[in-house]
Amino acid sequence: MTVAPEDLLPLALSRPHDAIAAARLLLAGEPPAETASIAHQASGIGLRQLGEVDTAIRELRTALRLAEESGLPEREADVLATLGATLGRAGRSREGLAKLDRAVELSRGALAGRVLLRRADVLLVLGRHREALEDLRLAITRLRRSGDQVWEARSLNYRGFIQLTLGGTRQADADFDQAGRLYAAVGQEFEYAETRQNRGMAAFARGDLPAALQFLGEAAEGFEGVGVVWPDLAIDRCAVLLAAGLTAEALAEADEVIGRMETGGVPATKRAEVLFAAAAAALAVGDPATAQDRAERARRLFSAQRRSWWSVRASMLQLEARYESGERGPRLLRQVVRTARRLDEFGASEASAAHLLAGRLALAEDSIRTADRQLELAGRLSKDVPPTVRSAAWLGRALRAEARGEVRRMLTACERGLDALDEYRLMMGATELRARATGHGAELAELALRHALRHDDPRGLLIWGERWRATALAVPPVRPPGDEQLIRDLAQLRDVVRRLESTPEPIRPPSLERDRRRLETAVRDRALRAQGNDSDRSEGGLDLAELHEALGDTALVELIAVGETLHAVVAADGELARYEVGSLAAAAVEVERSRFRLRWLAHGRSKSGPSLEVLGQRLGDAILGPVQDVLGERAVVMVPPASLQAVPWALVPALADRPVNVVPSAAMWLRARQLRPPSDRRVVLVLGPGLTAGRAEINRLTELYPKAVVLRDGDATAERVLHELDGAWIAHIAAHGTFRADSPLFSSLRLDDGPLTVYDFERLRRAPYRLVLSSCDSGLAKPVGADELLGLSSSLVPLGAAGILASVVPVNDPATVPLMTAVHDHLQAGRSLAEAFALARGTAGADPAADAAGRSFVALGA
Repeated sequence: MTVAPEDLLPLALSRPHDAIAAARLLLAGEPPAETASIAHQASGIGLRQLGEVDTAIRELRTALRLAEESGLPEREADVLATLGATLGRAGRSREGLAKLDRAVELSRGALAGRVLLRRADVLLVLGRHREALEDLRLAITRLRRSGDQVWEARSLNYRGFIQLTLGGTRQADADFDQAGRLYAAVGQEFEYAETRQNRGMAAFARGDLPAALQFLGEAAEGFEGVGVVWPDLAIDRCAVLLAAGLTAEALAEADEVIGRMETGGVPATKRAEVLFAAAAAALAVGDPATAQDRAERARRLFSAQRRSWWSVRASMLQLEARYESGERGPRLLRQVVRTARRLDEFGASEASAAHLLAGRLALAEDSIRTADRQLELAGRLSKDVPPTVRSAAWLGRALRAEARGEVRRMLTACERGLDALDEYRLMMGATELRARATGHGAELAELALRHALRHDDPRGLLIWGERWRATALAVPPVRPPGDEQLIRDLAQLRDVVRRLESTPEPIRPPSLERDRRRLETAVRDRALRAQGNDSDRSEGGLDLAELHEALGDTALVELIAVGETLHAVVAADGELARYEVGSLAAAAVEVERSRFRLRWLAHGRSKSGPSLEVLGQRLGDAILGPVQDVLGERAVVMVPPASLQAVPWALVPALADRPVNVVPSAAMWLRARQLRPPSDRRVVLVLGPGLTAGRAEINRLTELYPKAVVLRDGDATAERVLHELDGAWIAHIAAHGTFRADSPLFSSLRLDDGPLTVYDFERLRRAPYRLVLSSCDSGLAKPVGADELLGLSSSLVPLGAAGILASVVPVNDPATVPLMTAVHDHLQAGRSLAEAFALARGTAGADPAADAAGRSFVALGA
């Protein structure tokens, strides 16, 4: 392509590949020195944008020699500035600043503005933010006067980045927005994408993760559109994913860039920043050894590049990794205190966390004065900081108050910290982000729970146990109305998975698996970008008077893990009582042992080994302990922690003959009780493909419900099933189920056109009032965050399902037919779902598979 010399430099930052090609074409004609200098400069800029920094520097040195030959001071100044900025980005800051200082001397007017911007870029890399801001103030004035929109936009973009580094999120976002408008007006595609990326980081800094993900997604599309792989984007995405609790994804992002570093293409300054991000990701996933190694490599690079601000932050990461590895003692304490002081001097956002760590170490050493001072510094509150930072400050205050014995202040700080995280959580529309966000509040809730336990206060234990339990499920997920792209992606995903499952592995084309991963990523990304709705904020906490009144003759048992010990609070007859159950780890072992045995019996693999009665008694002793002896003949509402959500409660002898409702929180049980059945008593029966026993099951239910909507034999497609399920009175789905522990919101039921995932179910305006899922593992969910669940059945609770019958163990399909028929017989007789299930279990007789099936389901909800 032929490009005029004066258009080459703008093109290099907009479409670098095109600029390099055009520069080479121009140089082939052996132009005069001035024109050749412009061509080599454009080529150097383009190569720098593509990550080929060493080659770019060689091109720019050639451009400088030709500029000197041309005898034009302005040409020389412009190339000096570009070379200086590139050297600075390559980690050779001293040489880069020398070139830039010389360029400032040679330049006037708009050119001076452009040179000042590039010097500010190097100062920014070095962490000399105030000097960079002064250069940018002068640059913007000169460029605006001269009407140079492109360079004014660049200066605004850089100023916004520095404002963001210094904590001025609003000023930064305004600068990025204005820069983006100017870039869009002049067609600078690459730099427009940069402003979207930067707006994403401004949103991240104020705690708005959905907006951050949205902007970063737009930036990725922009960079892809001009054929650029931009390491800065991966670094920023890594930070946002870590804050969202998506630690595995953050580590994968960082590792991918590290892999690219090994083959070149990443500037030296970016290598250090990538290693820093990768160290933070490794620490978050619980690999402190890798985190320490990467942080040390980053620190060495930062030090060599004279980037003190970055170097201190990398040192702090090393110290955190040592702490997570189990190191303690006065030496580590001294190093953390010293590093925290330096982070304060730099105004780094990590300073508060450093003081918090120092406070913890000092408490462990009984160094009370040091702990008090460090926790006081950790508890500083500033204006306009994101909710997570405020919450961390309240944690510092809570720990300080606890150390001082100031109980009221400690509990107030815990409450205020959790309030801040409520605000943070409600910024997000996606169930997954809401659930993972609760992890930030785990320690605040634990502090209050420990206090209640020390004072044998069952009321406090229940109130604080409820305060940060299953909050992500308290309100429905937010979905943009009419998100047609999401609907299309889900339909394509169903088709791809259906073809994958129907094609034998030896002849399965690899493209199908690639398409599945691509579509799952697209669906998840769109879901994560959904903005929250502050009107979803719940009113107050758990109302104990309302709970006691609603319970009547029923007993509620809330299991609460404090440290490694499981406790139970029993609410019955208007009173609360606390019981110590035992080891949480022992309870988890008995749950898995029981589930393993039920799986074997379901498929007739073994009749030897402990009987179900023996296993059930062991399970009851481990998970309920003394509570088994105080329940009398009451119906029971069980509220287990998320880590014990897959309990086959019907296996416990003390619970075997009574109705048991299982809920993630007492507050959710109250809300489920308040739901009213729809006036339209519509019944929906669904049969998925490949379920032989399901046909007999649906046939029998059709006789019970002659007016039911029946979907099977090709009619059980996702859109049709969702349409009929919406607001139904009773729905029964007999279909193969799949629980995805790696990505629980892709857990699904197999329909005629492919899997119906949690993302599909979340499109319902209202879930069926009562839903029976006779498929395998439909009741499983993955614990995330502080005490949250992600899975198929759990997603339906906030959408208006008052009761769900689902399995927590794979079942024998033929053996479930009489059980399901009996459940619906009792439902028609006016029983609740838990009552119907309890009565139906008596139909198992002596058949081991049927007996196992009857004990493998749970009644969720009210």
